[in-house]
Amino acid sequence: MPAFTYVARDPATQKETKGTVDASTKEAAVAALLNRNLLVVDIQEKAVKKGKAAGGSVSLQDLVVFTRQLATMIDAGLAIVQSLQALAEQTQNKLMRDVIKDVTARVEAGDSFSEALAKHPKVFNRLYVCMVGAGERGGLLAEILARTATYLENTARLRKKVKSAMMYPAAVTTIAIGITIFLLVKVVPVFGEIYAGFGAKLPGPTQFLIDLSHKLRGPFGLTLLGVVIAVVWGWLAYIKTKPGREFWDRIRIRLPIFGVIGHKICLSRFTRTLASLIRSGVPILEVLNIVANTVGHVGMEKAIRTAAADIEKGESMSSAFAKRPDLFPSMIIRMMTAGEQTGKVDSMLERIANFLDEEVENTLSGLTSLIEPLLIVFLGVTVGGIAICMFLPIFKMSDIINPPR
Repeated sequence: MPAFTYVARDPATQKETKGTVDASTKEAAVAALLNRNLLVVDIQEKAVKKGKAAGGSVSLQDLVVFTRQLATMIDAGLAIVQSLQALAEQTQNKLMRDVIKDVTARVEAGDSFSEALAKHPKVFNRLYVCMVGAGERGGLLAEILARTATYLENTARLRKKVKSAMMYPAAVTTIAIGITIFLLVKVVPVFGEIYAGFGAKLPGPTQFLIDLSHKLRGPFGLTLLGVVIAVVWGWLAYIKTKPGREFWDRIRIRLPIFGVIGHKICLSRFTRTLASLIRSGVPILEVLNIVANTVGHVGMEKAIRTAAADIEKGESMSSAFAKRPDLFPSMIIRMMTAGEQTGKVDSMLERIANFLDEEVENTLSGLTSLIEPLLIVFLGVTVGGIAICMFLPIFKMSDIINPPR
């Protein structure tokens, strides 16, 4: 429930007091203070209680559970306020619990459910709010919430699949880099001190590693580390800017293998979001505006907005998107055309999204199977190469101790 800070005056003593009072609305807070025989001088709602967004995070899984349970309760005939109160009591995430309580208070005060959700954009994005609003207008809130939960579940499943597929290569690469740096900084210098006592010329690979180790332990190593950190930080900062994001999105979609996967993920998000909003009864132009904000690719976002302008002029959806074959493959255009002819655009788009999700999962599975032996070979070559280079002088010990005249 929202909290209000107030400054009030006691009529008997004319003394001003300050404090906080919990109430569903400002009018209710004023009434509560009047019941205490206090005249309100100033009263404001505390910002912390209104749209609270700090102090934690709401995961996609928490949002899925909330949406699915709320849909089940409403479908069972429970009132929206009673359902929200029950969910607030059983939610473990503190931020989510505070958000649900605030939404409940706003609904009790007279706001619609979608309006209350819109006060928390960091938890409920525009897509979520629009789908709930469409469900309220059509009297199908439980059904729309169930569809939203299914959409979020599919999104979470694909995201989890991508993260798990990338985790193993990232872990092995990090370990390989760490072992290499440890060998160069700690192990190679020991061999260098031993071989320095021989007073003979060492094999080229061995001498190269010893020189490299010496440089990494000196000012050059600190300079190199600083340059690497600066480059990484600069790149991350650059791609957060509008030109940097446009450049990165243009490049990453052309990368071998990973670019194809990223493109299919964006297309899957595009088709699934489009299907969900169209099925929920949201107007097509508003649908395209929401999809453009959630697709996750600058080039596709611009293409969707251009297509929305063409559709507003009277073009069909399939012909508007067919103008960008580099971003929207012919398969998607053909399915859109078939959906427009049969009046089942949402079903066709959902089938495309399921097909793309399966392709992404199959590609990731094959890529993981391929990367695993390659990373093992990379790790073996890196560590084994350093070991062989450092033991080369031992293999040629007789030549080093008794060099030929």
